[in-house]
Amino acid sequence: MMAAAEKVKVATMWLSGCSGCHMSFLDMDELLIDLAAKIQVVYSPIADVKVFPEKVDVTLIEGAVANDEQLELLKQARERTKVLISLGDCAVTGNVPALRNAWGNSARLALERAYIENADVNKQIPTDVPELLEKVRPLHEVVKVDYYIPGCPPSAGVITYVLTELLAGRVPNMEGKCKYG
Repeated sequence: MMAAAEKVKVATMWLSGCSGCHMSFLDMDELLIDLAAKIQVVYSPIADVKVFPEKVDVTLIEGAVANDEQLELLKQARERTKVLISLGDCAVTGNVPALRNAWGNSARLALERAYIENADVNKQIPTDVPELLEKVRPLHEVVKVDYYIPGCPPSAGVITYVLTELLAGRVPNMEGKCKYG
């Protein structure tokens, strides 16, 4: 992927999901130490970097696309990343966040249900938050995805396998390595 002397620039991103995929990433335990010798984390909720950088080698994105802020961030990540990985079932299929798609006007109905119908006080829809998209989308419906790691969450072993293969310049063979759900 890169010259041996240079560390591979890796980003992780969390859109509409539960953070379980990032927890699986952290579950690599002592393998994270070996990984740290080969990569530089340049953007992640774990590192709390505010601006997505240029020239990222690999980005792992967990969660579905549910609001306008996430949509723009995903597009920016795709433009600035060589290899984009859809991490976990929410990113791959939409999974739980996409359940609201079953409603006709899903964005408006979800907001009304959460902030009007189920509120005890201050019944109002917030206006100082990112605007919900009409439909929740998996990543590949918005941008080109290079690799998919399904699972809810995917195991640390599968994430390790994919990263190890990519760092070695090989294409990961996902056949039989993971499952949905």
